[in-house]
Amino acid sequence: MAARAYWKGFLRLSLVSIAVEIYNAVESKSEISFRQIHKPSGRRINYTKTVQGIGEVKSADIVKGYEIDSDTYVTLDPDEIDAVKLESKKTIDLVKFVDAEEIDPRYFERPYFIAPADKHSGEGYVVIREALKKTGKAGLAQLTIGGREWLVAITALGDGLLMEMLRYADELKEADQFFDEVPTGKPDKEMVDLAVELIERKAGKFTPEQFEDHYATALRELVQKKMKGQKIKAPHEEAAPGGAKVIDLMAALRKSIGEGSGGKAKATRSTSRRTPAPRRGGTKKRA
Repeated sequence: MAARAYWKGFLRLSLVSIAVEIYNAVESKSEISFRQIHKPSGRRINYTKTVQGIGEVKSADIVKGYEIDSDTYVTLDPDEIDAVKLESKKTIDLVKFVDAEEIDPRYFERPYFIAPADKHSGEGYVVIREALKKTGKAGLAQLTIGGREWLVAITALGDGLLMEMLRYADELKEADQFFDEVPTGKPDKEMVDLAVELIERKAGKFTPEQFEDHYATALRELVQKKMKGQKIKAPHEEAAPGGAKVIDLMAALRKSIGEGSGGKAKATRSTSRRTPAPRRGGTKKRA
């Protein structure tokens, strides 16, 4: 069965405009989801919309509300929300180009494939693809779907084009607040060199196919066993060891190098214990 296009329109680079179709690049069918079931009857649970002190309410009496304070809302009627929806333009206008590697990974939200809509668009499509590939650039644009405006980045991918929906800058949290406790001093050079060697030994091409979602596999096997009437027992869970284990980082790195090479680690200079590097923010205050 042919894939259904998510969006149809035009991709425009200055005066060059080609007809394209956008397809979801994520296979949602692979995701495992559950329904809530009434165990005695085996039927799905239905939900009713209620208000505390009033009970069940009609759908016609429900509006959207934006919370401005605790239990204080600005309510909006459907026609008021429709009034600010953007017109769904049918053109992806590439307005800026940046180095593809320059885009922070945190901005990427969801990938889509862009394909030429017909044979007449093929030549222009290939020209844009090759230009993006040759320059290593990503084309930025804003795309309106369902009244909402999305920021997107378009790059070359093999024989085609990939569109990534991006998050806006104000959607991301500042990273610094999460790294206040990271030591500011330089780490021991020998330990870094050992860690680099470990990384280089395990380096290779990105092949996601070699990784399996073991939880999803176990869930599918569980469903199959239940369908066959097998009784399921939870595995015995060992108690967690008490207290945090103090690790000699240098010894652990040297041992890792030795295990990886199948022999003893090469001799390294001995290092004396050092005073821990100072942390950002000084002494942590108690709440």
